[in-house]
Amino acid sequence: MLKKITIGIVLVLIAIQFIPAEKNESNDQTFEISKSYNLPDQVATILKGACNDCHTNLTRYPWYSNIQPVKYFLADHVNDGKRHLNFSEFTNLPLAVQNHKFEEVIEMVEEKEMPLESYTYFGLHPEANLTEEERALLINWAKEQMAYLAATYPADSLVMKRRTPPSK
Repeated sequence: MLKKITIGIVLVLIAIQFIPAEKNESNDQTFEISKSYNLPDQVATILKGACNDCHTNLTRYPWYSNIQPVKYFLADHVNDGKRHLNFSEFTNLPLAVQNHKFEEVIEMVEEKEMPLESYTYFGLHPEANLTEEERALLINWAKEQMAYLAATYPADSLVMKRRTPPSK
């Protein structure tokens, strides 16, 4: 019985290798963050190494991304990351949302919630293991961008509007 189960699992694993998963490789930069915001070289380097694979329209896929079920996991992970923050679509967002995204960058980097630990497991993506100095650089950069928005636009345009529940 165990032999049949093992053979069944192996056959399923082989079969799913032929099921494609969509890759994040459009590289559409039409609304890329650097089009409207100052992006110093040091910050760009940190974002490229620690953030862009999950938070832009171009992911650099490792060799193991072609193996199922890892392929599905990575596709889902990247899509989820882009849903929360996409630097390639950043300037297409309303100003209040852009401002809020900078707040979230600050919070996530300060709390060490980003980059995710799973991104650096087993020594993978060592460039994403941010030093305290790199974290401070990202935090200060995001704060500077928020200050730029505050100095450039009316305060009420930078505040997220509360959604009211639909009336019954």
